Amino acid sequence: MTKNHRTAFNRLKKLGCPVFERKDKPNTFFVSAESSGTDGMLWADYYDHAGISRYDDFGVDKRVDEVLKPLGLFAEWENPGCLTVWER
Repeated sequence: MTKNHRTAFNRLKKLGCPVFERKDKPNTFFVSAESSGTDGMLWADYYDHAGISRYDDFGVDKRVDEVLKPLGLFAEWENPGCLTVWER
């Protein structure tokens, strides 16, 4: 992971976001849409996010972008189960 990826990973993890790494994609990290965070809530919901104020228009907790954007990163759906974090 890049320095910015590692910083974002650690900040999100500290907030309770369910983040994880995969050996097949070592240059990035992922946000789970299948596991709850430490607050018991999903941090991303591909299917059922309408009307939930903590999510943006794409079903991602707004705090994810608040952490990623200043570091030049963004999250994109890899599949309905997780988000991949990329450099802008």
